[in-house]
Amino acid sequence: MLARRLLQTRPAIAAIRSRAYATDARERVRIVEVGPRDGLQNESAVIPPAVKAELINRLTEAGLDIIESGSFVSPKWVPQMAGTAEVLKTMQRRKGLHYPVLVPNLKGLEILLDLLSEQPASEVPYTDEIAVFTAATDAFSKANTNCTVAESLQRLEAVTKRATKEGLRVRGYVSVVIDCPYSGKVDPVKVKEVTQALLDMGCYEVSLGDTVGTGNPTTVGKMLRTVLDGGIPASVLAGHYHDTYGMGVSNILTSLEHGIRTFDSSVGGLGGCPYSPGATGNVATEDVLYALRGSRYATPGDLNAIAEVGTWISKALNRTNSSRVGKALEARRAREQLERERERDGGSAENISAKL
Repeated sequence: MLARRLLQTRPAIAAIRSRAYATDARERVRIVEVGPRDGLQNESAVIPPAVKAELINRLTEAGLDIIESGSFVSPKWVPQMAGTAEVLKTMQRRKGLHYPVLVPNLKGLEILLDLLSEQPASEVPYTDEIAVFTAATDAFSKANTNCTVAESLQRLEAVTKRATKEGLRVRGYVSVVIDCPYSGKVDPVKVKEVTQALLDMGCYEVSLGDTVGTGNPTTVGKMLRTVLDGGIPASVLAGHYHDTYGMGVSNILTSLEHGIRTFDSSVGGLGGCPYSPGATGNVATEDVLYALRGSRYATPGDLNAIAEVGTWISKALNRTNSSRVGKALEARRAREQLERERERDGGSAENISAKL
């Protein structure tokens, strides 16, 4: 029953996405908004589920169609992901949109499946997609999940098979594809091998993560050429670039040259990684959309509306907005508001003088 209901949503998703770009002849670029999950997981203060749900609602209203909404990891290891079930229940879900959640193991998957089974069949499913993750180095994998890459892949195969059997799509993540904070430079061949393993077990797409954020167009280009030359098509790959050294947008432009058309980004540049010391947030969604503005690529979402969401969540978390574009647009809005107030006050003074 669950598998049938989830599978029935897929034609609608394809139709809505087609309509969204129907009047735009440009090449499509998919944006996976990871702010509510990857972006919030490294925050020090506890974030109420209501705030997370409101963030997702605002991103939906701003026109984004793929929003990673939470994670069924142990709150012991990632406290900020506690309450994901409550977030899924309270957020506003729209038919045709994707709200994937991260699931690290079978236990997390069982929790999600139980949640989905309790949902009335008439409702839009809480989610129709999960994400699983591994790494390109044993050192990072051991720090993150206390197992080697090979052991991680073995565990994930069971998760992927069960999820696809239940009608859920599965997306894979590979962390530290450029540098590892524990073992240094990463061999691109290893990235290719891990990516292929995830695809072989049933992932429809694999996101390649520069978790440390040290990549640049040269190193990212070398990594992508190795993966692509290894027989993996660009159509099943995505780029996930942290912006530690300010190279996130540059790495996306490089990836576009290599045929990649899906990218993960985070509103307001939210993010970091608990197991990657010094890494800052993901490349900001606002910065990515602005970089592609007026290009031959069509992107989802309204830039100004998304920037307002970035301003809101940054203030809600009492943090600096890490999006350069977001801060510039916020400053412009402030100037325009000040000009309107001056015009209004000036007009009032003139009216008073005329009456006298």
